[in-house]
Amino acid sequence: MNIVINPDLKAYIDPLTPEEHESLERSLLTEGCRDALVLWGDVLVDGHNRYGICQKHGLPFQTVQNTRFQSMEDVHLWMIDQHLGRRSVSDFQRGVLALRKREIVAERRAAALAASAPAPASAGHDAAATSPEPAPEPLNSREAIARAARLSSSQVVMIEKIRKQAAPELVAAVKSGTISLNAAAAVASLPAEEQVAAAIAGKDELKQAAKRVRDARRKPREETVESAGDGTPDTVAALQQRVAELTVENAALRQQVAELSARP
Repeated sequence: MNIVINPDLKAYIDPLTPEEHESLERSLLTEGCRDALVLWGDVLVDGHNRYGICQKHGLPFQTVQNTRFQSMEDVHLWMIDQHLGRRSVSDFQRGVLALRKREIVAERRAAALAASAPAPASAGHDAAATSPEPAPEPLNSREAIARAARLSSSQVVMIEKIRKQAAPELVAAVKSGTISLNAAAAVASLPAEEQVAAAIAGKDELKQAAKRVRDARRKPREETVESAGDGTPDTVAALQQRVAELTVENAALRQQVAELSARP
């Protein structure tokens, strides 16, 4: 059997940690490869880790064709849905996958509206698919993304910020569990060089960096509240003076109105 490894597909989902890979290897050596590898034509879609371990130890495995794939987008959406349903996937990974799904679905719908005919099946693969993959529901709100990823809307906001602003070293720290989503979103507000320095320094420095960001945000708010509620004598006197000025202006306006009304 000729199985083709597409590097982009293999890298599309975050790789297992060394500990997770060792656990999977022990399981396969003990119980064998019970789940079939999923193929699209001769391209491996699901089961890259299992395939590598089976090849390494000469373990037998089964394969199954997914005949509903008609494009690489179908493959990506299927892979995302498979991993969104797995308990071993972290909150950050689920959020990233749901955001990827939103982008793919939005691009597909935009293309469908712009085109008068459906896109042809990808060349080089089985074009005689019995039926296409069903169209996924649009993820057109933060709440919909949160439901798909089994997260809160606030977590989705933090993941979006990390994706857009975090340095690769900070992203790696989130993926490894060195820093929480909340703290990483705070650190992502810093210049890239400060993010990198904190990530290299380790967990304690990342926590301190997040604290500095939060404290810096909190101080202006506290100063605003204090200013608005300032009851010092100078402030009270200034307010009283302003009230007196407005009272005089109001009286003058009333006098002008009375004089105008008295004219023949």
